[in-house]
Amino acid sequence: MAEDAPDYLGHRARLRDRFLNGGGKSMADYELLELLLTYAIPRRDVKPIAKDIVRKFGSLAGAAKASVPQLVEVNGVKENTAVLLKVIQEAARRFSWAELSATDAPIISNWDAMIDYCRTEMSHLDIEEFRIIFLDVKFRVIGEEVMQRGTINQVAIHPREVVKMAMEKKASALILVHNHPSGDVKPSRADVEITKQIKQALEAINISLLDHIIISKYDYASLKSLQVI
Repeated sequence: MAEDAPDYLGHRARLRDRFLNGGGKSMADYELLELLLTYAIPRRDVKPIAKDIVRKFGSLAGAAKASVPQLVEVNGVKENTAVLLKVIQEAARRFSWAELSATDAPIISNWDAMIDYCRTEMSHLDIEEFRIIFLDVKFRVIGEEVMQRGTINQVAIHPREVVKMAMEKKASALILVHNHPSGDVKPSRADVEITKQIKQALEAINISLLDHIIISKYDYASLKSLQVI
């Protein structure tokens, strides 16, 4: 008598059908992760593993941002599974950057894509990172650069370095972006001061500072909207 198929095989088929019929929009993070894990772990019920990963890292995005050593700390996660999640992270980063940069439209007409990209890149970092998005004369994205990575709550930025990089990139305008690992996107006194210093330094060479964005896991703030610049 043939053995009955494991219960999880039917569950996998139902998960796959739900994704095919709805595109995954109605699925919880752990369910999307569970479906992904079925391709990395073919002969095991992966639902408990998916739930453990989301519990540990908070979300599917948080899991993708985690390091391979952090991921393999979860029971049932091997290096191949961790690498698959890192591939998903890199693919998401590239999709987001392509949507932002592969267009002739000015950045102001694609602002949501810019915020999405910054969140993809920076929202789950546990240290502060300061980067610059370079724009041409029509405010189209022409590149980016990570200028500094700092401690949990501080980065050291020098206006002259920002000016130097802007000139090397032949930029006509810039957007500054940094993250607050604490989750609070309210600009600090230091954030306001360095923004004003950079704006003044750029004006001396006729380069515009379009905005300074502060990113966290769940929110963002625009210093331009706050009338700091």
